[in-house]
Amino acid sequence: MPDNILVSVAWPYANGPFHVGHVAGAYLPADIFARYQRLRGNRVLMVSGSDCHGTPITLAAEKEGISPQEVIQRYHPSFLKTFQTLGITFDLFTQTYTANHYRVTTDMFLRLLEHGYLIRQTMVGSYSESLGRFLPDRFVEGTCPNCGFPRARGDQCDNCGQLRDPQDLIAPRSTLDGAPVTFHDTEHYFIDLAKLEPALRAWLDGVDRGYWRANTLLFTRNWLREGLRARAITRDLEWGVPVPVDDPAFKDKRIYVWFDAVIGYFSASIEWAERSGAPDAWKEWWVCRPDGSAPARSYYFIGKDNIPFHTIIWPAILLGYGDLALPYDVPANEFLNLEGDKMSTSRNWALWAPEIEDRYQPDALRYYLAANAPETRDSNWSWADFVQRVNSELVATWGNLANRVLSITHRNYGVVPQPGDLADADRQLLAATGQTFQAVTELLDGVKLKAALTETLALAQAANQYLSEQEPWKMVKTDRARAATVLFVALRVVDTLKTLFSPFLPFSSQRLHELLGYQGILAPQPRIEDAIAFDGTPRTVLTGDYPVDTGAWAVSDLPPGQALQSPAPLFQKLDEALVAEELERLRAKVRA
Repeated sequence: MPDNILVSVAWPYANGPFHVGHVAGAYLPADIFARYQRLRGNRVLMVSGSDCHGTPITLAAEKEGISPQEVIQRYHPSFLKTFQTLGITFDLFTQTYTANHYRVTTDMFLRLLEHGYLIRQTMVGSYSESLGRFLPDRFVEGTCPNCGFPRARGDQCDNCGQLRDPQDLIAPRSTLDGAPVTFHDTEHYFIDLAKLEPALRAWLDGVDRGYWRANTLLFTRNWLREGLRARAITRDLEWGVPVPVDDPAFKDKRIYVWFDAVIGYFSASIEWAERSGAPDAWKEWWVCRPDGSAPARSYYFIGKDNIPFHTIIWPAILLGYGDLALPYDVPANEFLNLEGDKMSTSRNWALWAPEIEDRYQPDALRYYLAANAPETRDSNWSWADFVQRVNSELVATWGNLANRVLSITHRNYGVVPQPGDLADADRQLLAATGQTFQAVTELLDGVKLKAALTETLALAQAANQYLSEQEPWKMVKTDRARAATVLFVALRVVDTLKTLFSPFLPFSSQRLHELLGYQGILAPQPRIEDAIAFDGTPRTVLTGDYPVDTGAWAVSDLPPGQALQSPAPLFQKLDEALVAEELERLRAKVRA
């Protein structure tokens, strides 16, 4: 019986395009994992959307003198293009600025209030004397008292990861004009995390979380070690979900974005169900069974700066609401740097996805980002490394293997040849293929994507070594029957590699699927198209169901006699001169 797999992906602020760090940190890993699970025949629901209420949105709007809606309408389509170009396949990519999300967020707030998990307290708010207004936390920055980082935000330090309140910072200042901020009392609603802490600890300690990544466990344990305290979920803002209470004091306040955004996973699932014509379908991923067990395994793909929100705060909200499934795994990634330096949008030191997604093959970009993924430590995008790895690994190792096996076979046989008796070398390679398939399956199940790709490439290297030793291009002239056996074995390995590479390299794997003589789609995915939301902004929606082939994730059983297509190279070799060109583009952006 297929499993239900919920793939929840971090909601990007719609205040600028993606850079490669965003793609490597959350969106590509989620897609690889979802594609794998679909190939296994499991029922996958992958959701996310543009975060429309964050401070970065209002900050961008204020700087340009436009409305937040105009900012969203500019960048949301950019997200969609990146996803479509790179083959990142959501069942629904929506927005927090929808009637559905407002309704679900309001319901979540009121249910927590009813259950006694929301309390009213007076807090200290950040106030700009020069502007005469309260400031959202992210409009305040200063020096972190924990690690000394000079540009810590008012809600969190990006350097050490600790969550903060603005008044904790040393020398806090406004990001709008650089002026010092003062602090004044203001009343807000808080989620009573201390009251929820026993249930949260029971959940965290109830099973062995050893399958969580070390950084996820460390961040979570460190935060719990200090004990939980109530945290404000409303703010003095003009943009966001209104606070659903009949109280004039809260008329000009809004629900705080961190509370609003995590609810998006839930609201997007409900919207997906409504749009797919089965309004209650979301329950199959969210509503706990009568025995309390989860109906699905839910995975949250995020960056390390969002770990506490997904391992503590979001589970606490779900516990307070009641009867909803808690996260199964939170495979958070570290950061991707650029040419040895941390990416900085303020310095324009970033590699923006729209700048490169049309200049390079999507599978080349996907390969490098997956092979160089920041899974357990920060990694680095280097243009020299990109060109070298694409040429030596993707082109020379995998692409060359597939192309020369197909070329020799198509030229001499035209079909998958009939094998004779297997020699020891044949049996050893086929055995290694089965072992690799099992190892990659286990690694992908554990969301160890980088290691899975490494194992897959190692099998391609072993197949290349087998071909070099057997030399079927020579053997076909002297022992055609033995050459047929060697090429049959090599084709079976290539066919298996096609499947193993498919979650990582969907475009070339589908092309190879066709070259091998198969009909149809190797790995069916949700079909998405641009639609118009109620407010006139485009977004991606599910437009129809897609078939799932439960036998697609399997070692090859490529049949003898199957006709092969005339082969062509799967990948383009990159000119080394591109390195200097791309580095100059980076430097020119900084100078501009």
